[in-house]
Amino acid sequence: MKHEGHILRLKNIEGHLRGVVRMVEEDAYCIDVIHQIQAVQAALNKVSAQILEEHLHSCVITAIRGEEAAERERVLNEILDVYTMRAKS
Repeated sequence: MKHEGHILRLKNIEGHLRGVVRMVEEDAYCIDVIHQIQAVQAALNKVSAQILEEHLHSCVITAIRGEEAAERERVLNEILDVYTMRAKS
């Protein structure tokens, strides 16, 4: 399966996030919790970047090489939206 690596990585992140929840439930030191949240965010960003890279190398290239201008525009707007959403966070 093409996405096995992403699924495994996301399940690891899920486990890490459950650990963060436990830390909050157990009233762990705030800075320790923040560091763990930042680690989860970094891991999610890495998976997101990997998936985006795959998308660029497959779907986007296919659309750009295709005959339909509307499809090229749609795919390019999707990429723009991803970067716009990222800039807002």
